[in-house]
Amino acid sequence: MASQEDQLRQILSQSLSPDATTRRNAEAALLSSRSSPGHALAVLRVVSASSTGNNADMPIRQSAAVHFKNMVKKGWSPDEDDEKQFLVPESDRAMIKNNLVDLMCTVPPQLQSQCSESIALIAATDFPSRWDNLLGDLIAKFGDGNWDVINGVLLTANSIIKRFRYVQRSDELYADILYVLKRLQEPLTKLFATVVSQLDNAQLANNAAELTARLSALRSINRIFYSLNYQDLPEYFEDHMGEWMAGFAKLLEYKNPILVDEDEEMQPGPIDNVQVSVVQNLNLYGNKDEEPFIPYLPQFTSLVWNLLMTVTPLSKHDALATTSIRFLSSLIGKLMHRKLFEGEGTLREIFVKIVIPNLAIREIDEERFEDDPAEFILSDMESSDTESRRKCTQELLRAMCRQFEAQTTGICSEHVSQMLGQFAADGDQWKMKDVAIHLMLGIAIRAESAQFGVSQVNEGVNVMDFFSGHVLTELQEADMTVRPMVKATSIKFVSIFRNQFTKEQFGALMPLLIAHLGSGFVVVQTYAAAAIEKMLTAKVDGPNNTKVSKIGGAELKPFLSPLFTGLFSIVDNANLNENEYVMKCVMRALNVAKDDLMEVVQVVLEKLTTALARVAKNPKNPQYNHFLFESIAVLIRAVCTQHSAHTAAFEQFLFPPFQTVLQMEVVEFTPYVFQLLAQILEFRPEGAGLGEAYTSLFPPLLTPTLWERKGNVPALTRLLTAYLNKGPNDLVPHLLGILGVFQKLVSSKANEQYAFDLLRGIVMYMHQEVFMPRMKDILQILMMKLQQSKTPKYVGLITHFFALFIGKFGPQAYLDQLNQLQPGMGLMLLVQVWVPRLQAASPTRLEAKTQMVGLTKLLCETPALLADANGQQIWSQILFCAVKIVCSPDSHLGALSAQDNDDDAEIGYDATFSVLHFATRPARDPFPEVQDAGASLVRSVGGLCASHPGQITPMIARGLSPDPKLSAGFDGLCQKAGVQLS
Repeated sequence: MASQEDQLRQILSQSLSPDATTRRNAEAALLSSRSSPGHALAVLRVVSASSTGNNADMPIRQSAAVHFKNMVKKGWSPDEDDEKQFLVPESDRAMIKNNLVDLMCTVPPQLQSQCSESIALIAATDFPSRWDNLLGDLIAKFGDGNWDVINGVLLTANSIIKRFRYVQRSDELYADILYVLKRLQEPLTKLFATVVSQLDNAQLANNAAELTARLSALRSINRIFYSLNYQDLPEYFEDHMGEWMAGFAKLLEYKNPILVDEDEEMQPGPIDNVQVSVVQNLNLYGNKDEEPFIPYLPQFTSLVWNLLMTVTPLSKHDALATTSIRFLSSLIGKLMHRKLFEGEGTLREIFVKIVIPNLAIREIDEERFEDDPAEFILSDMESSDTESRRKCTQELLRAMCRQFEAQTTGICSEHVSQMLGQFAADGDQWKMKDVAIHLMLGIAIRAESAQFGVSQVNEGVNVMDFFSGHVLTELQEADMTVRPMVKATSIKFVSIFRNQFTKEQFGALMPLLIAHLGSGFVVVQTYAAAAIEKMLTAKVDGPNNTKVSKIGGAELKPFLSPLFTGLFSIVDNANLNENEYVMKCVMRALNVAKDDLMEVVQVVLEKLTTALARVAKNPKNPQYNHFLFESIAVLIRAVCTQHSAHTAAFEQFLFPPFQTVLQMEVVEFTPYVFQLLAQILEFRPEGAGLGEAYTSLFPPLLTPTLWERKGNVPALTRLLTAYLNKGPNDLVPHLLGILGVFQKLVSSKANEQYAFDLLRGIVMYMHQEVFMPRMKDILQILMMKLQQSKTPKYVGLITHFFALFIGKFGPQAYLDQLNQLQPGMGLMLLVQVWVPRLQAASPTRLEAKTQMVGLTKLLCETPALLADANGQQIWSQILFCAVKIVCSPDSHLGALSAQDNDDDAEIGYDATFSVLHFATRPARDPFPEVQDAGASLVRSVGGLCASHPGQITPMIARGLSPDPKLSAGFDGLCQKAGVQLS
């Protein structure tokens, strides 16, 4: 009989079969076995040993390693929101953790990486508290003579420890760092010193493989050093700084021709990689201004400078160049390091040897500009996060200006004049002009942000003169084939300095930018679209310290036709990749022109739905897709806000493509479609009902599989709430189905807020007699969840619902319904859950108003609270909470929804759930009849005082006595409302 491993090998072999049926059956068998005790261990045994004695079964072992890694990824850490999650059995876990490091060290390199990733995944949840032997097991391998093993454990250690970077400080984080330092700092330092010393070994000088292995190890050691020092300089490393700095210096000076591939232009060599990691560590220390590091700065400034003198313009040296330039920038921009750089000779040398060479257009830049525009844009666009030589060099110029503005400006102006003179004398010297413009971009800006542009300029530079003399002329050149790279740079200049242009200058620039949408070069098209989009968000000072748009609908209207023609000529071109900047410009232009869209709405909608049909077949660019749906949302909002009757036309036009998306199960698009369907439905005229299309669409929306996709849940919830709003009577037959969805959502921490959105929709829009018979079941579900998961978030949600329920149906209904579950439960919840929640934190905006309405009714319409001393004490506590909400400036009772400015909002794709900004609507106020919740409170309490003379005022005094400010605030409310308490 075949052993478990033999059977597993056969299934893994079948999972690699070219026959789809065989492959699917094997994959299903693997999936079904994941949670079986012993399965994970059997998989590791397959990974560990060859059944053939050679590499013939390597594909099966690789498949096993990937299968194990995926098991760990999905089944090690519990996820209560994943109903289908399996878990690696506890019985297997200790054995896995005890043997995984040794396994990684014995398998071939192609399997080692999968094992290393598996260790890092387990460590993310178990290390150090539940995997105490991991670090010891890794460190024990530092002395192994096999460099594959040493590099494997160092890479693994690095992947585990890099979680110490880029995170907020906390006691827990520092405890973990201290745990690692105690065990790792000394062996790591010894290993570093040993490996650095081996680079001098004459026997290794011509052995490229051995040297490469050691340099790879040093790079990993340096990255571990970076992680351990990221938060603070540990005492041990301060005490041993001399050893580390000596090693860093040696590595920066290390050369060996045998390790340099002269024919390689793209990939960095082993020396380049280790030198980048050294400079990253120097950068870390330089930015921290650590005192023990300061004596070493002159030496390292000189070494990094020398390094920059030797780097080539080739792509393989980009990382080394940018990291080194960033190191110099961090030093030169600080007053404390001024002496290292002061002197005009030093500054001039920086210009000649670092700034200008790294701003110059290289052959690779020209190739990317034409053949790989997306890569060029990614590295060059002002708002991109990707670092390039140009961006780092411009940061260096700005750092120089911070300390030596007059000298830097003067030297730069000389070079700019010289370069522009060369271009004027010989038009073929266009690269000189491009560098000159980039030099100006480097020195002219004192303060800027990617979102809002330049806010402060260098007073020693006349930006507008330079623009008029050298940038505008480039944009006015009608031949789009002439100097396209300079055109792109000139457009970038306009975009960056958008705040410095007047409204009139915008009017003159707009036709020039629109013309460049017709360029044959993708980069030029993109920069033109991005510049127009940025211009449409530019602001000027308005009344009362506000900011208003520099270009409004009236200013844009004359350009709408050519603008949309230019933009959609790019969108319609099936030979071009989807351009997110162009689609973002479409979205922004539609939003600015919203009052003037009626004439073009049909044509634009046709263009957008055609684009949607094309990308739905193969969604590739999430940002492009997001802006496409945002553009449709803008149209819906702009048109239907003016005339709600137009919803019928949108339904007719959009339902077919939307149904296609839903039928094709384009999972990336379904959340967008549900949001737009909700938006159109919300705009339907009051009293118009659901209509035939929406009525027929509803039943499939309750399909469980739709709700299993996390990205669908927020959008589907909103859509169901819109249905409840517009057609509550039509949904009566579906109430049980809706409540089934509610029950599914409330069981999940991630989705519980959407469960309450649905529940509030039912209570707000459906007739009481429809859902009240089900209320006992609903409350039972809510109470069970409260018992199991009394988190602050859930308590906030349930008390918000109770306030709404009381506001709609009165406190007696609340008490009656809860007391059906358990006598006295209503008051018990008030005392143990609701009041403590409000005492801990006040709600805000619409929830604050809802709480005020519910609490006011509790106070003034609940005789049981006045019947005995216990009830009166509860009454006083409720009053305290209500007055606290009214008096808290954070409650924002006067502004019930937080409104983003459409121009300032950060709009874009989010991998979890992408909210369509232009499809959002303010939350609906369930109590529009209550204009002033504070006044309503004191009037109602005043009425209660009148009907119970002498009884209520002592309770008020007792309730507000803990906080004199609240007592004074309550008196102020009474005076403002003209209420006198008796």
